[in-house]
Amino acid sequence: MTAFALDGPADRLKAALPRTGGLLRSAADSVPPSGLVLLAIFSVQLGAGFAKELFTVLPPSAVVFLRIAASALILGAVSRPKLRGLAWRDWAVGLGFGLILAVMNLSFYEALARLPIGIAVAIEFLGPLGVAIAASRRRVDLLWVALAGAGIALIAPWSESAAVSWLGIGFALVAGACWAGYILLSAAAGQRFPGTTGLSFAMMVSVVVVAPVGITTGGTDLLQPWVILIGLGVGLLSSVIPYSLELQALRRMPKHVFGILMSLEPAVAALIGLVLLGEFLHVQQWAAIICIVAASLGATRSS
Repeated sequence: MTAFALDGPADRLKAALPRTGGLLRSAADSVPPSGLVLLAIFSVQLGAGFAKELFTVLPPSAVVFLRIAASALILGAVSRPKLRGLAWRDWAVGLGFGLILAVMNLSFYEALARLPIGIAVAIEFLGPLGVAIAASRRRVDLLWVALAGAGIALIAPWSESAAVSWLGIGFALVAGACWAGYILLSAAAGQRFPGTTGLSFAMMVSVVVVAPVGITTGGTDLLQPWVILIGLGVGLLSSVIPYSLELQALRRMPKHVFGILMSLEPAVAALIGLVLLGEFLHVQQWAAIICIVAASLGATRSS
């Protein structure tokens, strides 16, 4: 019997993760960086699609709890944050990062329950679009603002027969605002926490924030093995896998090219909704998504 066999489950997991991570990095190095970004985008939206499938069994808040708990468990095993010796400003950034991560996911999943996935992602994308425009401050940015505004006008349910709801749009806008805050706090956390420990810390904070409402609304349904399995898959697809792929891509490509590719996310979300969930969008809704994608592409190039 080897010494490795005498280790506990947590020790065996830690020993296996570096080897697994090395294999993943080797595989990622063989893929062009643009391919890694596209894989990350598809992974995120596929995770959102599977999460929406769970809404028939669990309310959105319970699905959010499953996703964040799975992500926190995996990231915590890979990159455990060291809390000793942190200054109060480090704590403030970490706690704020975790809080906004929790609110962003809760509001986005509530929007997802009321809107087609492509529409929800397109509206949420106004958050990073706003950050890009704020960083640029050129006159041409007025064009991107107008395009984004046209997209929202095309999405808005001006008639009672429209397939979207004002409440869903409101939740998506809150998620977009939180995404903007996420970008800023992620940068701040990157300066104060080494590696991915800042994100790991934020995920743990998010679990604490989301757990009361998620467990209350989910109840005993959260204990079903197949629900836990899908929740783990959603956590992997929505957080762990895309984050790892994006980090690998950013090491090998300029940031502005990365941002341009990420601008395709609303269109990919609409395609995932069509194929996986059978969500057929009207021509007007596709036009809205194209407007927001074009505004994001333009703002990214300008900034």
